[in-house]
Amino acid sequence: MLSYQHGYHAGNLADVHKHALLAVMLDYLTRKPKPLFYLETHAGRALYDLQSIEARKTGEAAQGIGRVEGWFAPDHPYARILAAVRADHGPAAYPGSPLIAAYGLRDIDTLHLAERHPAEFAALEGVMRPHRAQVYHRDGFELALALTPPEPRRGLMLIDPSYEIAADYAEMPRFIGQIARKWNVGVIVLWYPILTDGRHLPMLAALEAAHPEALRHELRFPPVREGHRMAGSGHFVINPPYGLAQEAGFLTGQFETAFP
Repeated sequence: MLSYQHGYHAGNLADVHKHALLAVMLDYLTRKPKPLFYLETHAGRALYDLQSIEARKTGEAAQGIGRVEGWFAPDHPYARILAAVRADHGPAAYPGSPLIAAYGLRDIDTLHLAERHPAEFAALEGVMRPHRAQVYHRDGFELALALTPPEPRRGLMLIDPSYEIAADYAEMPRFIGQIARKWNVGVIVLWYPILTDGRHLPMLAALEAAHPEALRHELRFPPVREGHRMAGSGHFVINPPYGLAQEAGFLTGQFETAFP
């Protein structure tokens, strides 16, 4: 459960999907002059070096953000955050979702991040120290249940587990149902991998039955190497912000052109 290291996968095509949509959602939600609550259940270390041994070993960043960054205009929320992070941390820096959030939020907003892996938590705490974040070395699902419904009630929760164990899939509909009942106005975002063995499908069937108004968006791309089981990236979003479906459609067009 605590063995996953995202440094090998940072900046891959799934990250592009996840982070582009997250940046767009935060851009829309922060247009109103009202405070926002943001929580991540599985934060990771927040900042990655795409020239690291781990990143170069898999080559996923080179085939991900290194290949598709030109899709995004300079004024796109994702492109703006990438530029700001590189200006602060160097040209090989890549932000995980906590830094996407930190650069997308304002001083009036609150940022809560959970991470259980000891080394990842230590790195996360160091990176986020200048960014008015509350960082928790505890189970993200427990933290989410403890902090919802939040004050203010406007906000977004990103759920992005490692899916290293089968229970992650089985438990997700029940957990998200609990959160949605407690926080019926929250934007609840679940990222999931699209796997060649289809193990994600029962989870999605249960989620769609319980939340028929949610937005489900998936992108397909070739496995990064022979034998790799992930063939795409998905989002399930309850209470999707305005404009998210349009941004999802833009990404679908780009991916279908690049990976016919």
